[in-house]
Amino acid sequence: MIACEVDTPLGRMMMADGGSGLAGLWFSGQRHFPNDAADWPRGRSATLEEAAQQLDAYFAGRRQAFDLPLASAGSAFQQSVWQYLQAIPFGQTRSYGEIAQALGKPAASRAVGMAVGRNPWSLVVPCHRVVGSGGQLTGYAGGLERKRWLLALETGQEPPPAGVGPARASRNS
Repeated sequence: MIACEVDTPLGRMMMADGGSGLAGLWFSGQRHFPNDAADWPRGRSATLEEAAQQLDAYFAGRRQAFDLPLASAGSAFQQSVWQYLQAIPFGQTRSYGEIAQALGKPAASRAVGMAVGRNPWSLVVPCHRVVGSGGQLTGYAGGLERKRWLLALETGQEPPPAGVGPARASRNS
């Protein structure tokens, strides 16, 4: 596992390459940030460089979906939820209940919510596109302000001012 940090309009993020693909992308300080991340060696890889370029393009409005190899993670159910999240079109949302229904598990809304919250690939696997049953903004491991900002960006609204510059690999990584 190697990691580096990138600056985004929503603050610093850590990216990790697990060797078989992107192992994670987390906002600094978000819930479910890996406990051992401070111990990971810092460096660069082709996967991390490509992820940084795709993040730049996303935040600049030139990319609507990510095309990165993802390292395997999670249970079979979590993987099915994360795969579904990748199919939610840019600028659209789905509720936890809609996802549960689509997966053939209509009583599993809470389990869907837990899987969404454990998504290790913020933005790349767009968990910010999941909302409550009435369309209300609900939990986001990176914080509701970031979720609001991302949804505004994707729906063509002016996102509120936030953070720092584009997603460039930190020179201190």
